[in-house]
Amino acid sequence: HKLDAVVGPTGNLAWPIDHLLGDRFGGGGFGSIFAVAGYPHLTLPMGAVADLPVGISFAGLAWQEAKLLGLAHAYEQASRARRAPRFLRETGIA
Repeated sequence: HKLDAVVGPTGNLAWPIDHLLGDRFGGGGFGSIFAVAGYPHLTLPMGAVADLPVGISFAGLAWQEAKLLGLAHAYEQASRARRAPRFLRETGIA
């Protein structure tokens, strides 16, 4: 297939937290399998869903880190998806 990279969402969308019972999520993200296999992987901001950040992951072939960084940089420049973090004085959680 002569692929330069595999691209996909970094993880699942953020889920609501049950403040009484805590988080019930326990799955791995898109990059887990590449990390275990020893292939390069990086994540960039992709935007927001319901005002929560989501990421995009790029995974490449062994020893192709420079190519992967180039692809990610091109995406970052084209998308301009990164938003600067905001300071919130309070969370609104009782």
